[in-house]
Amino acid sequence: MTASSTSSAVTQLEPAAVWQCFAGIAAVPRPSKSEQKIRAHVRALAEHHRLKVREDRIGNLVVEVPATPGYEQAPITVLQGHLDMVPEKNSGTPHDFEKDPIRLVVDRDPADGRQIVRAEGTTLGADNGIGVALAFAAATSPQVVHGPLELLLTCDEEMGMTGAKALTPDFFRGRRMLNLDSEEDDAIYIGCAGGMDTVLTWRSPVLPRKTGEEVCRVTVSGLRGGHSGGDIHENRGNAIKLLVRTLLGANQSALRLTTISGGSKRNAIPREATAVVCGPQGCQAAIQSSAERVRAQAAAESYEANVTIAVAAVPNEEGPGAISADETHRLLLALCALPHGVIGMHPKVAGLVQTSNNVATISSAREGDGALKIELGLLSRSSLQSLLHGVAAQLAAVGKLTGAEIQQGGEYPGWEPNVDSPLLATCRGVYERLFGHSPRVLAIHAGLECGIIGERVGRMDTVSIGPTIKGAHSPDERVYVESVQKSWKFLVAILAELAKA
Repeated sequence: MTASSTSSAVTQLEPAAVWQCFAGIAAVPRPSKSEQKIRAHVRALAEHHRLKVREDRIGNLVVEVPATPGYEQAPITVLQGHLDMVPEKNSGTPHDFEKDPIRLVVDRDPADGRQIVRAEGTTLGADNGIGVALAFAAATSPQVVHGPLELLLTCDEEMGMTGAKALTPDFFRGRRMLNLDSEEDDAIYIGCAGGMDTVLTWRSPVLPRKTGEEVCRVTVSGLRGGHSGGDIHENRGNAIKLLVRTLLGANQSALRLTTISGGSKRNAIPREATAVVCGPQGCQAAIQSSAERVRAQAAAESYEANVTIAVAAVPNEEGPGAISADETHRLLLALCALPHGVIGMHPKVAGLVQTSNNVATISSAREGDGALKIELGLLSRSSLQSLLHGVAAQLAAVGKLTGAEIQQGGEYPGWEPNVDSPLLATCRGVYERLFGHSPRVLAIHAGLECGIIGERVGRMDTVSIGPTIKGAHSPDERVYVESVQKSWKFLVAILAELAKA
């Protein structure tokens, strides 16, 4: 199926109201912190259906939806999702997330043949566009029975949950909430981890290139990447860590760094990374040997079948100088020492990651005084605040020992599970009646806005549901068509049940 024909194919899927709304959302650029166009789209959609819209100072929206006639006395139910998406693309994909629509593709999962919707070379934005589409379809479809609804659509969830953090208690009235941002259709989520950002910055003088030095570019690519919360337990390869491992594995004490970059988003496991280095004669061959060894190890350790570590010569006269060998070695040791991946499992919840850290992004740039500024971004998560702070202290310690400037912030709370939630009891009962078996009731290591919203506006009765999405935060992102149908059936039945209350 060609990209040019996919929009019409998606809108022909069932439930039509959901997929038509999702196709409309996908056509609007909406990377985090650039949500003006999607807000305008949502306003136009609401106004088309004669629904009132409110916007707060930061750009969060509430759409007021009157009850189905006869159900006006039911308590308000909040349907919540976020407007932004993670803008990740393959290196060879020409796509401008500020201007271009997502190119939707109806396809089959190669693993099991199930029908999916994916994007052509980019993230799909089903996280959380499909949740917003489910909410709007429920609010505007005449056949859906519901009490009064508020659609709470937050901004900038993916880059720090700043929209949720800015909410005030008077912005919306409902105090029971269905978050539509989880990614397994047989689960009801009732808890999530909190998180914190760390940025480490090193500055080193740049020295001239030496006569006779070899210069080469080392590039790691072909990794799966993925969500730094939802996929962190799978031990997927981290391009930044593999790049560092390759350079250290060459055992070249005179190696000097010119540039380094990798990853693009704090909450995505980095899929690609590259560095330009220089050194004495023979260093390129040593790096090549290390690259071959590390590539084979990564393929075996993390099942990264497509990982590539390429080493290519760069003409010595190209580009600026490099930092010293001592500064280079210190930086590589720091990057090696920083933890990535699962740090601890929950002692009482089988299979739940309790604490993790993502070595997420690295970049370098020349400053006005000629120094090379290297900036590393990390995102730590934990369901226990003391452990989160412990990891943050560990990262800061590595930074202090290696002369880095340290910035930490953006902390957001976890969502404490409430197993006695009346909303959970209702949703569990509806699920069992519809599908003939009990749902899984889980907490998730990824961040959801539920905890922040509860903290900002007072105690909320909240659960999170959603269709099955795999590969979120990477160009492998896909949502399963049959799962969207199941989630729609579930949501419609929940709203009908809540309308009776």
